[in-house]
Amino acid sequence: MRFDHDLAFMLRYENIAWYDEEKALVRILDRRIYPIRTEFVNCRSHGEVAEAIAKMVTQSYGPYTAAAMGMALAARECAGQSRDRQMAHLQAAASCLASARPTTARQMQRITQRALEAASHALDAGESRLDRRLFELAVEALEEKYRSIERQGKDLISFFPARGRVMTQCFADTVIGMMLRACRAEGKEIEFFCPETRPFYQGSRLTASVICDMGFPVTVICDNMPAFTLEHKGIDLFTSASDVITLDGHIINKVGTFQIALAASHFGIPYYCTGNPDRDHPDLSTIVIEERKPEEVLESMGQRLVMDGVQAYYPAFDITPPELCRAIVTTRGSFAPKKVADFFQSSVD
Repeated sequence: MRFDHDLAFMLRYENIAWYDEEKALVRILDRRIYPIRTEFVNCRSHGEVAEAIAKMVTQSYGPYTAAAMGMALAARECAGQSRDRQMAHLQAAASCLASARPTTARQMQRITQRALEAASHALDAGESRLDRRLFELAVEALEEKYRSIERQGKDLISFFPARGRVMTQCFADTVIGMMLRACRAEGKEIEFFCPETRPFYQGSRLTASVICDMGFPVTVICDNMPAFTLEHKGIDLFTSASDVITLDGHIINKVGTFQIALAASHFGIPYYCTGNPDRDHPDLSTIVIEERKPEEVLESMGQRLVMDGVQAYYPAFDITPPELCRAIVTTRGSFAPKKVADFFQSSVD
């Protein structure tokens, strides 16, 4: 039985990003408009997959799955050519896909590098359907990810009360699903509060949709309401995922995480982050914060909101210092943020 068997619609493998061998395309659920409309973007080249990632058609962990599926499509593009030509094409595709968004480029490189290594071995072994092999690799990676995050979800809810209220930030993808699965299994009655997370509304459209889809009560608040909500709605803890965690415990996540962590600290409400530290980022000196097009702030769901001439600024992420986080919940257990580098000395059960 697949690890996505009882999760919400948008967490099932085919609804994230999927290589369609028959149609020679990668189909990606458009998370920019879900659940208002359930539509898929059909990418007919690896370049279109990279463009979809850059345009945030898919978000959270979705880009990593899209990149893996994009590598299968790239293999289809160069099928029948010499080994050297196929590897050259795949290396170019890997570079294109990995660099689609700068803040997560190093993590994305691990996805594409794994595909390159598998392609090299498959070609050496004389496999004729390289695209199928890379597709199978992408599905294997999903299974591995879901399996490891299942434990992470169980560890995260160990900090939850038997009955209480939790505030989230942005969209934590599979962690949300596994967290809810674990709450259900342990009979924990949790109500969730989700800031909307403008300008793409990942909190209201994605986090809240998954929570609602899996049968838990959820309330959406605007992005300028967290402090008041923390104070007046009996919030027991704040949790977020992470895009990058440095070895010295800094958390890079969707912009707005820092200010909620500050407010939570002010009210004595603990903040727990999920994610694994990254060897490529020992400290903040290696972090590049993506600044997206200002136009994305000036509009909402395709509708311009401001007068011509008004300017905007859109840093996609912010940085929460380790002092504001109670614990980082990884796939190898929980660590104090300043000790999160110990993750690499821990064993996996």
